[in-house]
Amino acid sequence: MKKVMLLAAGLFLAMSTFAQTANNKTTEKKIEVTGSAEIEITPDEIYFNISLKEYLKGKSKVEITTLEKQLQKAVVDAGIPKENLTVENVSGYNYDYLNKKKNPQEFMASKQFRLKLNKLDKINIILGAVDAEGIESTRITGYSSSKMEEYRKETKIKALQAAKAKAGYMVGAIGEQLGGIIEIQEINTDSYSDVRPMAVNYMAKSADMAGGISDVESKTIKVRAEVRTVFGIK
Repeated sequence: MKKVMLLAAGLFLAMSTFAQTANNKTTEKKIEVTGSAEIEITPDEIYFNISLKEYLKGKSKVEITTLEKQLQKAVVDAGIPKENLTVENVSGYNYDYLNKKKNPQEFMASKQFRLKLNKLDKINIILGAVDAEGIESTRITGYSSSKMEEYRKETKIKALQAAKAKAGYMVGAIGEQLGGIIEIQEINTDSYSDVRPMAVNYMAKSADMAGGISDVESKTIKVRAEVRTVFGIK
């Protein structure tokens, strides 16, 4: 009988403790706020796509390998590491495929390259060293920064600081004091501004192209971070 009574007493005590804990949780004062931050940076990594294509010069075909060697040499001569030039895609077409001719002169190959640059001041020199007839198109495809991880960290810290400041003045407005942090959640981090890639049509010795590149160089990237936080109220 004593064992049963002790067991019942222990169960009652456990239930009372649980109820008290649950009650404390429901009455705990807290505030939930979001904080955001945004910094603007100048990119030092620009990705430039160059598409080369074979073509007929009289009755002779200018091979894609010839054009590729011209581009590779131009990149190295401009003082850019050769590793910065990579192949993106290879394709080809045949004008007389319907007639099923197998004349190699009629099959034209094309090759797309991606060139990583820190500035666009040498792009005219590079493209000018490649046979203009063999350049099908050029295009800026993206921007980034070599210090992006540092900028991401900085933006997240500022977002968290903004959340704390907001919680502080909101709690202070009702005569309360802000307590410690209870929860932090990243809502939207590593977000970049919508910088649309700008196409640049290559024209030998074109002043318009130089002007377009100058305009692109002035563009900036906006790195944004947002956090959700929960603070206690003293």
